[in-house]
Amino acid sequence: MATTTLPSKAPLYWLALGSFAVGTESFMIAAILPEIAADLSVSEQAAGQLVSVFALTYAASSPVLTALTGAVGRRLLLIATMLAFVAANVVAAVAVSYGGLMAARVLLAMAAGLFVPNANALAGVLVPSSERGRALSVVTSGLSLAIVFGVPLGALVGNTLGWRMTFGGVAVLSVAAAAGLLVGLPRTIGASAPVVGLGERLRALGNPAVRRPLAVTTLWAMGPFTVYPYIASYLQRVTGLEGAAVGFALFAWGLSAFLGLTAGGRLTDRLGGSRIVALTLPLIVLALASLSVTAELLPPSMALVPAFAGIMVWGFAAWAFYPGQQARLIGITGPQHAPIILSVNASFHYFGFAAGAALGSLVLSVAGVRELGWVGAFCVATACLLEFAPARAARLANAPAE
Repeated sequence: MATTTLPSKAPLYWLALGSFAVGTESFMIAAILPEIAADLSVSEQAAGQLVSVFALTYAASSPVLTALTGAVGRRLLLIATMLAFVAANVVAAVAVSYGGLMAARVLLAMAAGLFVPNANALAGVLVPSSERGRALSVVTSGLSLAIVFGVPLGALVGNTLGWRMTFGGVAVLSVAAAAGLLVGLPRTIGASAPVVGLGERLRALGNPAVRRPLAVTTLWAMGPFTVYPYIASYLQRVTGLEGAAVGFALFAWGLSAFLGLTAGGRLTDRLGGSRIVALTLPLIVLALASLSVTAELLPPSMALVPAFAGIMVWGFAAWAFYPGQQARLIGITGPQHAPIILSVNASFHYFGFAAGAALGSLVLSVAGVRELGWVGAFCVATACLLEFAPARAARLANAPAE
């Protein structure tokens, strides 16, 4: 595979800015769902479907659109996709109905599902193999920094200037990213970048060894996303926090997620991906369950610290899991199939996000916000069963007879 020697790392940083814009829009909506529901006269459960539909559209459209646009130059594709992301944010900002905002979220998901995988793929072939990990980390840092800074900033803007201004702010950020890509990406960049076809992605599922890990990915995503879209409602009802203060809680979650990603990557190199998966899944179960324990047992005056602790452990463990899971999948399929299996894994985790958000909406309709943690913990506990049952069966099979 040919690589392009970059005269500077500037193109990677413009790709990271685009990822930052995408990540901010993708995650910030959790902080402003109550305001959206009130303004558009819909229930919080219905507003939560804005998250489900985004994630489901991303998961379903990303591999198909990436395959269909394989003949388009990477520079042109990334610029056009970012401009489409700008337009979709403008549509969201001016939407006057729930249906209009839902349509905007579909367009946003399609643009995001094209931009992020192609930005990562381009970064991976722009540098020598010895620098590939660092190049990918630069682009990926846009998403993780969006969790740390973009999401709470969006919450602050949304609660002071209105939820529409959050989409307006992301549109401005996306214009800057598009301009940077236009100026900062050489016209010949990525000419040799390979494109993984849809058939190859589907054939990756034919390997029996990846099916259980992919199911674990789906359940890992479902559990936290049963809670995440409704975190503002949870904090308001359990701790009394509301408005801009929710942004601080999301900053704590995002910072923990960033630290988890960093620690998970480094510990994966030392301990191996399977061990990181085995260590983090039970932590996620405990953290999510603790949110419901706090809601059930403590009054708002005493619930703030335990709720924050649960949120931060959840953020750390959930995102420390991800690099370990990626490394494990690469180990199963081999480095030569890494682009295929990682793109498939991304689709499964976005399907999990969609299912989790829909499940959270169902929980709110039949129970309440206090039960979200129990249900999220149950999803991840099921992932634990899938993860640990084969190992236990192997130990019993190899045990000496009495």
